[in-house]
Amino acid sequence: MFEEREEPLVSIITPLYNSEKYIRKTIESVLNQTYKNWEMLIVDDCSKDNGVKIVNEYVLKDKRIKLFRNEKNEGVSSTRNKALDLAQGKYIAFLDSDDLWKKEKLEKQISFMEKNNIDLSYTGYEKINTDGSLRGEIKVPKKIDYKELLKNCLIGFLTAIYLKEKFEIYRFKKTKVEDYIFWLEIFKQIDYAYGIQESLAYYRVSNNSRSSNKLDIVKFHWKIYREYEKLNFFKAIYYYFIYIKRGIKRYKK
Repeated sequence: MFEEREEPLVSIITPLYNSEKYIRKTIESVLNQTYKNWEMLIVDDCSKDNGVKIVNEYVLKDKRIKLFRNEKNEGVSSTRNKALDLAQGKYIAFLDSDDLWKKEKLEKQISFMEKNNIDLSYTGYEKINTDGSLRGEIKVPKKIDYKELLKNCLIGFLTAIYLKEKFEIYRFKKTKVEDYIFWLEIFKQIDYAYGIQESLAYYRVSNNSRSSNKLDIVKFHWKIYREYEKLNFFKAIYYYFIYIKRGIKRYKK
């Protein structure tokens, strides 16, 4: 572990919306990190439950936890963008309000990035159900480039960390699968992102999560290739076919 004075600051971006059931455990997973130099920027998007009250309990106990609130409901993209505008860290990390990190996550990942001069990294992770029971493990490759990312989004959003100064201008678009589009833009600026082949986080899958609406996402991928990435028709067909094929393979497992 680094000496504390040598630890670069990590800004953790956490949008909050009606997550009173999970936000306490999410915050606790950050507080339990062996890496200590972080700030957790929680932005509430006009929640209607007691999530804000729970967050305020932690704000009073730990100055590293900071709560901000939107004046009106703006959606997850604008909420994350607001946190990015406020972030002071050398590194940016993402953790949604129902997900969890293992306690060594930041320590191992920041050490990996600092030692190897890496701009963007990710790790393996495990999927859990709403009750916390294990659903499966997601393994990741050692490195990914833009062309590989076009075939499938292999980066678990809750595992990604990037060097802020390298990607300062990038923000999330107000659209479906905004995280995937965000990564595609960033990947055009780098040769590779590098992965730690160890599960260091827990992604919670709920019935009403966006990722559970598979058909809509599959349809939207064609739009990503043609309208956002501006691939010609034949390249779009090529990547779309691979995306569908890999999706069917995962579904059969």
